[in-house]
Amino acid sequence: MAKILLAEDEKELQKAEVTVLQISGYEVDAVNNGKEAVEAVKTNIYDCIILDIMMPVMDGIEALTAIRASGNVTPVILLTAKSEVDDRITGLDAGADDYLTKPFAMKELLARIRSMTRRNETYTPSTLSIGNVTLNVDQQEIAVENAIRLASKESKLMAFLILNAGKEISTQEIFNHVWQGDPEADLDIVWIYISYLRKKLESIDANIFIQGERNQSFTLIVQSN
Repeated sequence: MAKILLAEDEKELQKAEVTVLQISGYEVDAVNNGKEAVEAVKTNIYDCIILDIMMPVMDGIEALTAIRASGNVTPVILLTAKSEVDDRITGLDAGADDYLTKPFAMKELLARIRSMTRRNETYTPSTLSIGNVTLNVDQQEIAVENAIRLASKESKLMAFLILNAGKEISTQEIFNHVWQGDPEADLDIVWIYISYLRKKLESIDANIFIQGERNQSFTLIVQSN
């Protein structure tokens, strides 16, 4: 089940949007302003973020700027009013992936979300770094001074962990993001691949490690000196 963050300060509209999204099979976290959205992104993993531009405390563009500055590449849809043409341009420049003009049909929002979540992997940068480790996503290699090749699912798992470093990620969340749609996989495969990555990180003297136990949550940690 894909997870959506919705930042909308109009209470009745927020309620209606949450209801439709949940009926359509999405898990939804709803917040009332941009600051709450930024805080939610720090501790949770989302497949798509929806930000209204006009919000109190911190507007949608300010929230988007903060989210992108943190390194988060989750697809973002901006909700704008017709009069906010300049804000739409600013929002796209700040890292938004799409926008919808109010009022809009919920069917259109659902279509945009489906498009975003289907193409989620295209939002991952080709190179990711954390601690002394660099992951080349295209080449499927992790390196410190020496490089080591990864299998396709190892590379996808490593990228997911790096993009969410410091967050507790459940076995189920990892499975959903890395093995979703694989009829031959079950939750046990997460622990197997975590074990593979731990050995490979150790073999290149990485100063990062994957904390967690089988069937529980995992966190990518940078070791302190």
